[in-house]
Amino acid sequence: MTICFRWAVGVYAAVGLAFFAAVATPPARGASVRQFGAKGDGVADDTEAVRRAVRETPDGTIEFPRGAYRITETIRIDLEQTGRVSLQGGGVGRVVMAGPGPAFHFVGTHRRSASPKTFEPGVFEQQRMPQIDGLEITGAHPEADGLEFSYVMQPTVRGALIHRVRHAVRFTPGDAGREQIITSNRNVLVADSHIYDCRGAGIFFDAVDLHQINITGNHISYCKQGGIRLERTSIRNLQIVGNDIEYNYDAEATDSADVLVDIREGGSVREGTIVGNDIQAVRTPGGANVRMLGAPDSPDKIGLFAITGNHISSQETNLHLQNVRGVTVSGNSIRGGVHALLIEDCRNIVVGNYSIDANPDYNSSGAEWANGVAVRRCEGVILNGVQVDHGLLGSVEEGGAIDVIQCRNVTLTACQILSPRFRGIYVRDSSNVQIAGCLVTAADARASLVAGVEAAGRSAAVVVRGNLIAAGSRGAVAGAPEVISASENRTPE
Repeated sequence: MTICFRWAVGVYAAVGLAFFAAVATPPARGASVRQFGAKGDGVADDTEAVRRAVRETPDGTIEFPRGAYRITETIRIDLEQTGRVSLQGGGVGRVVMAGPGPAFHFVGTHRRSASPKTFEPGVFEQQRMPQIDGLEITGAHPEADGLEFSYVMQPTVRGALIHRVRHAVRFTPGDAGREQIITSNRNVLVADSHIYDCRGAGIFFDAVDLHQINITGNHISYCKQGGIRLERTSIRNLQIVGNDIEYNYDAEATDSADVLVDIREGGSVREGTIVGNDIQAVRTPGGANVRMLGAPDSPDKIGLFAITGNHISSQETNLHLQNVRGVTVSGNSIRGGVHALLIEDCRNIVVGNYSIDANPDYNSSGAEWANGVAVRRCEGVILNGVQVDHGLLGSVEEGGAIDVIQCRNVTLTACQILSPRFRGIYVRDSSNVQIAGCLVTAADARASLVAGVEAAGRSAAVVVRGNLIAAGSRGAVAGAPEVISASENRTPE
């Protein structure tokens, strides 16, 4: 009896311990690349070991423990074959790309929209949301890239550090090449990552067609070909929100930009926001903080954009819009360059509540900041609540702190131009221009002011009414009577 009782207690105790051990021990989460032979010493070639881990890890989660995993060829992840994949670095794993091309190229098969009814059977379940989480990727080859995605649904990059590569994160049509824009990738997230010191672009949309892209909470800096670059691309629903995008320039190039949208050779980019970012660089020839370049023969391909609540500063041109339509720019703080705003060949642009300030506390080099707004060859432009302090744009011959050149249907209201060098507002070869409720002051020690407002050339129907305008050598409002109509204006105290 005693023996049986002891036996039963022992059995139950063993079963209970096994049960609690199973409950207390979390289930296995993927596999380490070290289990497949990776050394992680930064010297050995771990390419094959990482490939095996991608192919053979049962649940698709591949872990990179602390170490430097040197690879010499691209790890191509064909999601149709591997199923869902997640690369986990935990903030301590590093992949060193010592060959040309991307360290990891994710390739899916979905070539249609994000609508649920467009997916072939099993594609969503098998391929959706590949992740790169907490992984560092660095380059050790002149043509090394970080990540590339082609035909992937819901790619997610989070908490990564990608640096010293050519392009950090690149979206491409893959093997199809760049001859034509092809549907590639849907519902993209790049968040909370560090993208740094790249020879090419930080995030590069390269000849692809995408919908729903969120880029948020990242540091993107020191990428020579742009922090965020869109080229020959068709995009809808692009959100660039809450990032620090800085010093993405190339002093040896003819032009550069922190954020570049260039579809002059094809594509369209509409329905987007650039909101709450800090976008800064250094002044370089042809440089811009944000530049949008549409197609001259089809100027409706960039539009329906809001650029709001950003700090934008220090480049030669802070915001450059060319051949775009339907863009609203509001609530930004700008530390000006040659042009704080350069708007060319555009239609239906609204600029409101804008502070453009040279702030001499930043100008230790003594460089002259033009701090000007130039609107050229445009139709349908509103400037409201734009403040320009120390606008130095232009010469005695022509030009002002705000230029309106060869435009039609332009309204300037409630703008302040404080101590312009030569003119506050200059209008040339433009028609249907109304200037109302604005303030133009003159510096006491500066005798260079020509006029507060001047209309010249073949302008017509320029109405200047209800403003406070400082007088210069040609008066407060200058221009031929048949060109400009001035009424109810006063000189500020």
